[in-house]
Amino acid sequence: MADAAGRLTKLAEEVLGAPLPVRIRAWDRSESGPPGAPTLVIRHRRALRRLLFKPGELGLARAWVAGDLDIEGDLYEALDRLAGLIWERDDAPKPQRAAVLRALARPEIRAAARELLSLAGAPVPPTPPAEEVRRRRGPLHTLRRDKEAISHHYDVGNDFYALVLGPSMVYSCAYWESPEATLEDAQRDKLDLICRKLGLQEGRRLLDVGCGWGSMVLHAAREYGVRAVGITLSEEQATFARKRIAEAGLADRIEIRVQDYREIKDEPFDAISSIGMAEHVGRTQYAEYADALYSLLKPGGRLLNHQIARRPLADEEAYHVDEFIDRYVFPDGELAPIGRTVGQLEDAGFEVRDVEAIREHYALTLRSWVTNLERHWDEAARLTSAGRARVWRLYMAASALSFERNRIGVNQVLAVRTPEGGASGVSLRERTWTG
Repeated sequence: MADAAGRLTKLAEEVLGAPLPVRIRAWDRSESGPPGAPTLVIRHRRALRRLLFKPGELGLARAWVAGDLDIEGDLYEALDRLAGLIWERDDAPKPQRAAVLRALARPEIRAAARELLSLAGAPVPPTPPAEEVRRRRGPLHTLRRDKEAISHHYDVGNDFYALVLGPSMVYSCAYWESPEATLEDAQRDKLDLICRKLGLQEGRRLLDVGCGWGSMVLHAAREYGVRAVGITLSEEQATFARKRIAEAGLADRIEIRVQDYREIKDEPFDAISSIGMAEHVGRTQYAEYADALYSLLKPGGRLLNHQIARRPLADEEAYHVDEFIDRYVFPDGELAPIGRTVGQLEDAGFEVRDVEAIREHYALTLRSWVTNLERHWDEAARLTSAGRARVWRLYMAASALSFERNRIGVNQVLAVRTPEGGASGVSLRERTWTG
């Protein structure tokens, strides 16, 4: 059928009730839409079948990961233009389905839908890309299921992550002095900020929950003289971290374990860092997480919880996990508003002493990671798969925009297991964060 792009544009605008903000180029080389706008490239009509059999975000995600769908032009601009039409905000009502159903009841739309069916080709559901999480077993957030979820995200290959993250191997929000700073400097400054907030000193014992590739425990042991235990559920991360520690000559001061926080029995610790890990804990387990960390600290010990937060909802029961993120990026991950996190830490017995919002810092970090990935695209795809590289590019670029637009945030919460006598150990002007 000639002019597939024009027909698709017409259908999209009739269903959405608004002009399409991007240009479309279809597999038959036809183009339609505003000149100069980023172009949504439909490389294969299989992309339409993916949408027909799984309407909405998941169908689009599958088409993107499979390479049936692409974007030419500025990726950030394209995602920003499409955000209000395709990727719904968690704090907004969800009228899209109802609007689509009403539109499909109109004769002209039904006729367009028949055209879409004819454009899509054989009415057979395409197989999801290999990068998609398959059916998950058992209840949420059991030890086994959490280990499988962590493995899906982190056991992608250390060499791949090294391309994206750079030499620091830190996979969490950096702390930028200015947008002109380097990613390495910003990551070093973040680790040092956490050490200062925790009041680390020579001989103290640190637990790093979700230690990743060991960057936090390495910095704390090298710069502050602590003894550290890092735990992760990723075998690949643990292997990489142990190698780094041995090469740094710090194996006598740092231990890396493949272990869940619920399995630790050798408390107490003077300080605990949890950096970008609590997002994996889940709503149903967060109270247990907070209780566990409280019990692992000495009286007067400090916790630094660095965690992504979402905006609160008028109806919290309406919260749902983003389908693309759940199937391709962080299986079973959940975000909570910062108020709930603070409340649950207080319920566990902590005294919350400081909350620092660093939302804009994460946008800068993500854009740096996207730049690294794009710069090493061919090698990244070779080390994992083209589909996996496409997953990371989309999720990091879309996340950068979400932080910039205040759809999500990230916060460092400093909490103390304050003794009964009330001596927190936090100085009167602790914002300088000296030891």
